[in-house]
Amino acid sequence: MKFTRRTRERVHRKLTLPPRTRVRRILVQQWLILIGSALAALGYSLFQVPFNLAAGGVSGLAIIVNKYTALPPGTLYLVLNIPLLVLGFYKLGRWRFLFSTILAVVAFSFLTDIFGHVLPEVLRRFPVTEDALLSAIYAGILYGVGMGLVFRNGGTVGGTSIPARLVHNATGFPMSQAYLYTDLSVIIAAGVVFTWESALLAFLTLVLSGIISDFTLEGTSQVRTAMIITDQPEPLTYALMTELRRGVSFWDITGGYTQQSHTMIYCTVLRSRVYDLKYIVAKIDPKAFMVIGVAQQAFGGLNFRKLKTEE
Repeated sequence: MKFTRRTRERVHRKLTLPPRTRVRRILVQQWLILIGSALAALGYSLFQVPFNLAAGGVSGLAIIVNKYTALPPGTLYLVLNIPLLVLGFYKLGRWRFLFSTILAVVAFSFLTDIFGHVLPEVLRRFPVTEDALLSAIYAGILYGVGMGLVFRNGGTVGGTSIPARLVHNATGFPMSQAYLYTDLSVIIAAGVVFTWESALLAFLTLVLSGIISDFTLEGTSQVRTAMIITDQPEPLTYALMTELRRGVSFWDITGGYTQQSHTMIYCTVLRSRVYDLKYIVAKIDPKAFMVIGVAQQAFGGLNFRKLKTEE
C-alpha cells in the first residue's frame, strides 16, 4: 500500500514525543528496571542462595561456581554475563539494549552481594523460613516478578534471558518455555554438585519464575489480536505497519445502530507490543473503537513462525 507524504508526516508528527516527555519516559523505564532487578536480587539472595537452589541460567551457574571459589554469587553473575552481553549488544538493539541490560545486570549483581552481607544478620534476628519448599516457591515469585518488570521495560537481567528474548522476538515463542529448555542443563549440574532434592526444588523455582514473569509481562497468553474500527484507515494502517512492523487487513463495514460506513483494521501482535498498539491507536485516532482478543498461537505472515504441516 502506498502512503502519501502528508500521511507519513502526520504519523511521524503524532508519534514523535517532545524531548521532555521522551526523557521522562526513559527515566521511568530505567527506574522500573531497577525495581525489577532489586526484587529479583532479593528473591535470589533470600531464598535461592542459602538453599543452593540453582534454578538455571547464569544465576544458577553462579551458585554452583560459588561452591568452589571465594567469589560471591553477585560478582560471579556479573563476570559470567559478559559474553552474553556482547551477544545481546549485536542482536537486541545495540546501545538501547546495552544500557538497559547493563543497568539491570549491574544492579542485580551489586544488590545480590549487598543482600548477601546484610540478610544473614537480619535473618538471625528475624528468621523468615527454614523450609526449602517455601523458599523455592517464594524465590520463583520474587524472581519472576522482578524479571517481568525488567522485560516489560525493554531490558533483560542478562544470563539466558538474552537468548530467550532473541527467540521470543524472532518467533513469538513464549519466554517462559525458552527459559525452561535452556536452563535444564544447569539444574542437572546442580543435582550432581549438590543434591537431587535441591535440583528438584530449583526446577520448581524455575517453572514458577517463568510463569510469573510471563504474567507480569502481559498476561498468560502468547498473542493478541486487535480489531480496530476507525474513520482514519490510511494513517492508522501506515503507523501499524511502520511502527509495529506488522501486516494488517482491513475491510469496509457499516455500523448496525448508526448505519454509517467505517473501516475495520485487523492485526496480530505479540503480547509485549500491546501497550505500543494502544498508544499508536490513541495518538492517531482517539475516536477509534478497538477490541483486543487473546490468541494462543500465530503462524505465517510477518514475523511469526511459518505454518508447517505435521508429518
